[in-house]
Amino acid sequence: MFRSLFGKLAITAVVLLAATLGAIEYTLTRYADHQGGAPVDWLVRERVLEISSGAAALALAVAFLVSRSLTKKVRRLKRIADGLAGTAPEPISIYDPGDDLGALERSLTTVAQELHALVDSLRFESARRQAILSNMAEGVLAVDPDLHVTFCNQAFLRAVQFRGENFEGLSLLELVRDPELHDLVRHVVSSGEPGKLRMKLSPATTRVFDVQATAIAMAAGHGAIVIFHDITDLERLEQVRKDFVANVSHELRTPLAGIIGYAETLLDGALDDQANREQFVEIIRANAVRLGSIAADLLVLSELESGAETQEQETIAVRGVVESVLLTVEAEARERNVTLRRESIEDLYVAGSRLRLEQAVLNLVANAIKFNRPGGEVRVGVQHEPSGAVAITVADTGVGIPYQDLPRIFERFYRVDKARSRQVGGTGLGLSIVKHVVERMKGTVGVESQLGRGTTFTIHLPAARRVAV
Repeated sequence: MFRSLFGKLAITAVVLLAATLGAIEYTLTRYADHQGGAPVDWLVRERVLEISSGAAALALAVAFLVSRSLTKKVRRLKRIADGLAGTAPEPISIYDPGDDLGALERSLTTVAQELHALVDSLRFESARRQAILSNMAEGVLAVDPDLHVTFCNQAFLRAVQFRGENFEGLSLLELVRDPELHDLVRHVVSSGEPGKLRMKLSPATTRVFDVQATAIAMAAGHGAIVIFHDITDLERLEQVRKDFVANVSHELRTPLAGIIGYAETLLDGALDDQANREQFVEIIRANAVRLGSIAADLLVLSELESGAETQEQETIAVRGVVESVLLTVEAEARERNVTLRRESIEDLYVAGSRLRLEQAVLNLVANAIKFNRPGGEVRVGVQHEPSGAVAITVADTGVGIPYQDLPRIFERFYRVDKARSRQVGGTGLGLSIVKHVVERMKGTVGVESQLGRGTTFTIHLPAARRVAV
């Protein structure tokens, strides 16, 4: 740039010098003609030429200095301008802040610094939003006005079971083949109004999503951002609630119907029937006891779920709990022709409520006896696991539990075989109580079962040290 500017100035100076010499020659010639044709002295001509040459040299020197100064300033301005789209500009000291170019340089430097600060802020905000959206538990999907995908996070890709490498540029239907979702997003994009939908993203899964779509402004028109909230657990809990209401209504209605029916029979004249009135009263008492058991179990379950229990923690000898339970169910086992077997019962200790732990183990052993076959057996053992936990195992040789029912057996009133369950008695709350008792003691309960071969329940509890008395 310097050579180009100086060359232009030099050419301009030469042209001006030639024009000046021409004008001087013309003037001298006119002067000679005006003086009667006497020629101008060559000395005068030489002196004029020398003065003109000196002026030209001085002009070239001035042009050189001016062009050099201008070139430096222009280069600095160019560097500042180039830095607007690149890295942050370095602070530059302005040689002469008083002239116009210095003021322009100062203004450009300020603009560049503010612009880079703004870009850095936008990059930070963009990275933060990207991190937030990418790590959200909810699925997030964004589309442009043509319904092409511009963004989606890993939660959404997992939900639709996407196995490709790049989702950008795919149409919505290519990514999710669901006409209802496509219609919802298209309506939001075209109308600019939000919409929502409840759906399954993939036919291969049972996950249910609550979908909410909102329009977003884009350069080419309205796009849309769609949030997929997984409500599968909420749906399951709602179904559990409905089942609970239905089951508890049925469980209460059955003994109430027996009480009301036999009470009416007695009132209608059966009080004088000595052969049957005692049997009717016994049936009423049995149904009343059943109602009392349901109410008691519901109260226990409510206390466990709410955490309202205030029983003090104590160190429990697990052997003593198991022996007490086996002694309690011994008579029922003989009556049902079921053999009780004590496997390895180690002398171990856990922390918690002895009453609740006995109740949990009793429920497991009682169920193992009730749902066993005549001539079957129930095996109870206590072992110290390699992990340091205490394992209480209750295994039977009964009918077993179907695989599809295993995830729900700890729900309140859930019954695998409703007819057999009512035949052998029980409230349907035993396993639910077991689960809550074990969880209150910081433990877990697991189940393994095979149809026709039996079921094994295992309680895992943290071990505790024996307290010396």
